[in-house]
Amino acid sequence: MLARRYLPSIPSLLALEAVDRLGTASAAAAELNLTQGAVSRQLQVLEGQLGVALLVRDRHRLRLTPAAQDFVTEARAALHRLDQAALALRANPSGGSLNLAILPAFGMHWLAPRLAKFAGLHPEVTVNLSTRLKPFDFTDSRFDAAIHYGRQDWAGVDYLKLMDEEILAVAAPALAPIAAAHQALTLPLLQLDSRTGDWGRWLAHHGSGGLRPPAMMFDQFATMQQAAIHGMGAALLPVYLITRDLAEGRLMPLFGPPIRALGSYYLVWPKDRPKRAPLTSFIAWLGGELG
Repeated sequence: MLARRYLPSIPSLLALEAVDRLGTASAAAAELNLTQGAVSRQLQVLEGQLGVALLVRDRHRLRLTPAAQDFVTEARAALHRLDQAALALRANPSGGSLNLAILPAFGMHWLAPRLAKFAGLHPEVTVNLSTRLKPFDFTDSRFDAAIHYGRQDWAGVDYLKLMDEEILAVAAPALAPIAAAHQALTLPLLQLDSRTGDWGRWLAHHGSGGLRPPAMMFDQFATMQQAAIHGMGAALLPVYLITRDLAEGRLMPLFGPPIRALGSYYLVWPKDRPKRAPLTSFIAWLGGELG
């Protein structure tokens, strides 16, 4: 149950947040379409309700006290969550929404083809997808869950393992195959900037250890995949991503079978936030799909 006595009004929080960001009551008033006096009254009401001084006058600017700085950080995050909740409600007034942060290649080639089945089983849930390449703080985000690649090293989350990853050395038909692994060193090599050790691991797997060859860097698999297809060099790519390219002859195995990548794919969600019904349904459905 909420302790309503100390629960500030939204207008008071908006006034404090704007003053913190803009530095003056007049600027906050202009942004909020209020008079300067109205903003000052909201701040006074908030100080009286909390029983704590929140502002210090510094010449012509207003500066938050250290305690108020901590408070406004939490207030800003709460206002952001309210804003996102209102947008989600307007977008889907008849049911819940599920906001997922996805990795581009995995989301497009592994997750997206399966989502139609989830939508058929749960028409009341609207799934919203946005790209995130690295772990982030769920506290300050609108996301319910995320797709994570790597190890179980994302702090404060629960995990559902989706799959291990296997990578295959491939190139355009003009460059592949080669007769021995070390011959890859005679080709231009392509790699992700987040996986700079992959070619060294691949060479070590095939008996040429201790090497870290230079390579052209990419930040996403999709662009590296297209570079390999167009003959720019050899690439180590996830098998799930290139199945059609191999079948249709756009890419050829360079040398040897796929090798196990260092990381795995997981669905992750915050431990300290109650799971909403759409997320609970999604986790249960994914678990069933994975067997």
